[in-house]
Amino acid sequence: MNSVAVAVSTPTAAWGDEARVLAEVGRIARGPLAQAAGRIDEGHYPLDLMAALGEAGAFAAHLDSHGSRFGLALAAMQEVSRSCGSTGFLTWCQDVCGLYMEQSGNPALLERLAGHAAGRTFGGTGLSNPMKALAGIENMLLRARKVPGGYKVSGSLPWVSHIARGQYCGAIAAVERGDGSRSHEIMFLLDLDERTELKACPTFSGMEGTSTWRIQLDDYFVGEPSLIADPARPFIARIRAAFVLLQAGMATGLVQGSLDSIREVEPVLGHVNQYLHDRPDQLQAEFEELGGRIMKLAQSPFDGSKDYLLDVLDARTQGAELALRATQSALLHQGARGYLMSAAPQRRIREAQFVAIVTPAIKHLRWEMARLMKEETPA
Repeated sequence: MNSVAVAVSTPTAAWGDEARVLAEVGRIARGPLAQAAGRIDEGHYPLDLMAALGEAGAFAAHLDSHGSRFGLALAAMQEVSRSCGSTGFLTWCQDVCGLYMEQSGNPALLERLAGHAAGRTFGGTGLSNPMKALAGIENMLLRARKVPGGYKVSGSLPWVSHIARGQYCGAIAAVERGDGSRSHEIMFLLDLDERTELKACPTFSGMEGTSTWRIQLDDYFVGEPSLIADPARPFIARIRAAFVLLQAGMATGLVQGSLDSIREVEPVLGHVNQYLHDRPDQLQAEFEELGGRIMKLAQSPFDGSKDYLLDVLDARTQGAELALRATQSALLHQGARGYLMSAAPQRRIREAQFVAIVTPAIKHLRWEMARLMKEETPA
């Protein structure tokens, strides 16, 4: 990995130069990451490459401490996803976990942020169930009770990605009163130490290299040093748009990679591919329009207005839908060569399907947009 790393001793010196960050991220993505994409899809968890991306500055740009450059963070995620959707998703997990830590304002978590931003430590997000629960789609699966000095949390949380022993993730639990009723929710950084049990999930059709597990907790103590927000709902309301917007880099990266695959075969198959729908010029125009929208939204990621959130949700939906179309088009343009198990087009189709179903899924996004437009409040 030394050939793709920036010196850890002075990482932030390089991170101030946006062109340098993107050049280094691109070199990693097009080189060792592209070569490893097949193995990652089959189950290899690429922490070595994530460390290199961290040293390059891929996980720091969106943080306030590094200029709140959401546009640069999205561009880096796009470059990663262009080569490997699984690693693009891991990049989002790392980014959003860093967002939780910084926005918490908790000194204990801020002390841990530098290592996280540099890719020396790793953390994911266990908010799939809580985000749906807060929208009224599911029940909250983790429950907490107040104890001296903090809370004790129990329950089982499925489908948590970018986690392993010694790592951590954001999580939310509903606080129960003595009579079983729920008073509010807490958000905390869940350290995956000896107090936790990780259980294997069923095998995905793709994205197997994302290290996704079920977490089992039994009276897991959460003290002040681990608290992100208490109560959690105001915090989630503040970061929700940023959480969703950061995912857009996964979708645009898949579209860009699909355009690469389509153009790759134009010299030999263009004479017959001209009869297909979703040709490269059309997809390129839609890609550029979407990219412009996303970059404009990236200028104000903490805008708390309803209209801004609606625009973010709509752009995220458009990105998922365009990724589905573009990846299918790339496979049709490449034909049998794109259907080989080793080919990027067939892998990207499965990656795009993941972008369409990962929280918030297209149906969840539309649910939220419909609710916001009706100005309803979830139960």
